[in-house]
Amino acid sequence: MGLSGRRRTKNGVCRPERSITEGHGYYMIVGIDLGTTNSLVAYYTEDGPKIIPNRLGKNLTPSVVSVDGEGNVYIGETAKERMSLYPDSVAHTFKRSMGTEREYVLSGRHFKPEELSSMVLRSLKEDAEIFLGEPVTEAVISVPAYFDDKRRKATKRAGELAGLKVERMISEPTAAAVAYGLYDKTLDTRFLVFDLGGGTFDVSILELYHNILEVRAVAGDNYLGGEDFTQVMQKLFLQKAKLQISSLSEKEQVRLYRQAEKAKRAVNDADRVTMSFLYKESTIEQQITYREYEEACEELLMKIREPVKKSLADAKLRLSDIDEVLLIGGATRLSVVRDFLIRLFRKFPDTKLNPDETVALGAAVQAAMKERREEVKEVILTDVCSFTLGTEVVVEYEEGRFEDGRFCPIIERNTVIPASHTERLYTVRDNQEKMRVRVLQGESRFARNNLFLGELNIEVPKGPKGQEAIDVTYTYDINSLLEVEVKAVSTGESRKMIIKGEENQMSDEEIKKRMEELAYLKVQPRDYEENKLVLLRAERLYEEALGDRRKKLDYYITAFESALKRGDHDDIMDTRNALNDIMEAEED
Repeated sequence: MGLSGRRRTKNGVCRPERSITEGHGYYMIVGIDLGTTNSLVAYYTEDGPKIIPNRLGKNLTPSVVSVDGEGNVYIGETAKERMSLYPDSVAHTFKRSMGTEREYVLSGRHFKPEELSSMVLRSLKEDAEIFLGEPVTEAVISVPAYFDDKRRKATKRAGELAGLKVERMISEPTAAAVAYGLYDKTLDTRFLVFDLGGGTFDVSILELYHNILEVRAVAGDNYLGGEDFTQVMQKLFLQKAKLQISSLSEKEQVRLYRQAEKAKRAVNDADRVTMSFLYKESTIEQQITYREYEEACEELLMKIREPVKKSLADAKLRLSDIDEVLLIGGATRLSVVRDFLIRLFRKFPDTKLNPDETVALGAAVQAAMKERREEVKEVILTDVCSFTLGTEVVVEYEEGRFEDGRFCPIIERNTVIPASHTERLYTVRDNQEKMRVRVLQGESRFARNNLFLGELNIEVPKGPKGQEAIDVTYTYDINSLLEVEVKAVSTGESRKMIIKGEENQMSDEEIKKRMEELAYLKVQPRDYEENKLVLLRAERLYEEALGDRRKKLDYYITAFESALKRGDHDDIMDTRNALNDIMEAEED
């Protein structure tokens, strides 16, 4: 698409003339960071990406929505202010529930997370149109790198509900890397992008060589962020004041949380902070030291460590191989987080850009690339598949004995996308007439623990088991669209589907179970504690491994499970010891 030149507005802001696309009129593509706590919109100028201020003149718009009894909708600071007065009319941190069927009730009206997100997006769109003086119909929206397919599709639906065309979503760490200007560096460099926002946490490892910025690995936690550090401060105050959260009214809980948020920020610059709270017409004050707060945050800090280790392992790198650590997300401002990261990485992270604004600026650069703007140096951005994609299979654990419900990876996590992989599967019964392919996403060896995305069935000719086969091909693109093709080898007949995540026919109970953290394993209990411990450890290592390492572990795990089913004590001991030896080597 071309540009028709430049123009200067009456307020002196230099911005591009409207982009032209044949047959579709005029529009500008903006970059949006749809955050858990705050959201931003940015655009690209001659001087680089710039944040667009909202109607209040502020760069950050709180991701808060309120609806009053008459159906009036309030967004951002106004909605946040209503929280203390009308807590039952306000929703926040709904980004954490994207892709689920959870509903928020505001003044008696029901809303899904993507509907609430669409209201925030519409507000950003309107602010951008007023600032730019022209229609805004298309956007590049950032999403956490660890968002799965349903969460990404829910984000896209939110954009469409807001009147935006969302052809491209960019992972937040990739957007941050672009904003930091990594594409301008001349030397090959490896970066670890540490993204701790208000409600989600991502770690991404990127490598820059020539003009290619490649994501090597991602890991994270969709339920960890700055909000959790506020809750730690709140809990610490309640303990010192000898109060129970259940004894507080809804309004008092909102007031306490606000005070905890202030105290969390204040302790950044002091050895101690005094937190005050009005409780039943009496003011309660408690002094909290930085050391006390740091100790109380220890569990959260340990949760941060695991995704860092996992991303390095998947990228086959050590900490010493990382040239630069970049911090993004508002929660990285916390001293308790930065002190921990300096100890963890043994170096001072790069903090030259505002961590609250970095992702939006990067999304604006990506929007400019999409517009083919001449000012933007051409750079190839690659992304990875955040979770393993596979199907359910039957495995033979000993001659003539089969077990169904096992997971067969086809595209493993952290595979550079777009990618296309094929797996050949065979019939398991004599005279089998049909083969079913259940499309799954996750890391567990057991199909039931992974996220169900869709299903295809195909007929095959009758014959002895193992004679007929199908080729299952998964093709995953950068917009998180998964094409599944199933082809019968002997007949050439094929079936194809594209997983868009638009339909959801599961019950609320199923959704709750299947949308839990995919990295956590649910294992059926075994009779003996030692055997349970070995299996749990083995399952964890299997999820952390990839490729041949994963296959090797699966072989020894299957042998141990087979021994457990037979109940032979000596066989159990031998296979358990063999599995332990393999796991020791894997851990080392």
